[in-house]
Amino acid sequence: MPRRFIKRHMPNEAKIKEHPHLRKLGKHLHEPNLWHLNRNSVSLAFLVGIFCAFLPIPMQMIVAAVLAILLRCNLPIAIGLVWITNPITMPPIFYFAYRVGSFLLDSPATELEMELSMEWLSQGFSNIWWPLLFGSLVCGVVLSALSCLLIRFLWALHVGHNWRKRSLRRKNNIRNKSELEKD
Repeated sequence: MPRRFIKRHMPNEAKIKEHPHLRKLGKHLHEPNLWHLNRNSVSLAFLVGIFCAFLPIPMQMIVAAVLAILLRCNLPIAIGLVWITNPITMPPIFYFAYRVGSFLLDSPATELEMELSMEWLSQGFSNIWWPLLFGSLVCGVVLSALSCLLIRFLWALHVGHNWRKRSLRRKNNIRNKSELEKD
């Protein structure tokens, strides 16, 4: 994995631990796996971050942080992945989740004509909340599990590639030494 790239762009652990709002978490922020980049902590962070990104609720980052602390996975990656659903990507992602939920619940997908009014919020949203929530949960579970498995596979592939390179380099070094000794 591009470990150096990730480490270069991750926030400073000491600054986060001293942040006034995060200091309340105290000893929970001192868990090493919250900050280390290993196969388990990164793949679980993808699982948590992508699942929370699909939750149609406000403050997804807080949910991701709590889950990352509970599951002891990489905290910055889990929180950063929540931004998959940002103000630009949120409408198409949640519309897709709504369509998935409507399909799985075998309920007709209604055309969404949005208004910024309390009447629409009470009537219009009451028609779509269950397919949206169900579709979001299904998409979140499926995509987060796939991303976790993909990260584990890519990590193992990368480690295997590095081992083969190292083995080849050692064989070449041994061969070069034996050739030098013959001369």
